Amino acid sequence: MNRFDFLEITFIDVLDILLVAVLLFYLYRLVKGTVAINIFVGIVIIYLIYKLTDALHMDVLSNILGNFISVGFFALIVVFQQEIRKFLLLIGSTNFATRRNVMRYFNFLNQRQAPLSTLKVAALLRACQSMAEDRTGAIIVLERSNSLDFLKSTGEASKIELSQNILASIFFKNGPLHDGAIIVKNNTITATRVILPVSETTDIPSRYGLRHRAALGVSEKTDAVVLVISEQTGSVSYIKDGAFVPFADLEELKRVIQSDLVN
Repeated sequence: MNRFDFLEITFIDVLDILLVAVLLFYLYRLVKGTVAINIFVGIVIIYLIYKLTDALHMDVLSNILGNFISVGFFALIVVFQQEIRKFLLLIGSTNFATRRNVMRYFNFLNQRQAPLSTLKVAALLRACQSMAEDRTGAIIVLERSNSLDFLKSTGEASKIELSQNILASIFFKNGPLHDGAIIVKNNTITATRVILPVSETTDIPSRYGLRHRAALGVSEKTDAVVLVISEQTGSVSYIKDGAFVPFADLEELKRVIQSDLVN
């Protein structure tokens, strides 16, 4: 028997490695920037220790870690329920199913199709600043990879080019489209008066109202990012992955949004 027989690699082995790499890549993208990333890293470390102790025939520790991993699988479903939901939405997304070039979807080269340009993000933030000064409440959902068609059906479909004046007219306090959120995709407002799912988390500060809860809800269930203007305080909030993203000023917020829309 050749001592190097274990180095023989077949096409199936390469395919297996590639599929695992893609799976780990997407799992990392889903939990990146969230508290779940720490849990994910901890699980990987425990699994590696388990494999090491098993290879070294450390039976007691190996059995303990093995039982922990087997039982902990069900606990992980509870801990990662939001991330699992996002992953299943991603797999079943119409965007994924109809994408001609799958490798572009994986975004290895940071070439997401038609991201919002710098000019449009600047116009979007100028509109937010103007509405904040006038204490005009607004929820602006920026669609990314996950399809939001299931939310668009709760509002009114539209196809309006994004601009500062359009945003100001939509969220005008006495306007017919003021209620609800709008969804923006590829510089186009695709839906207005959208009803968003409200977050059920209980640790939201009392100073935040229903708009912020709705923004948290949609960001928990999809990978969309949300801008919220408070009608009471006139503040602008940016929400991603079910959490508030801090920023020093609108210039920093612009850079954060541009980065999120291409990653």
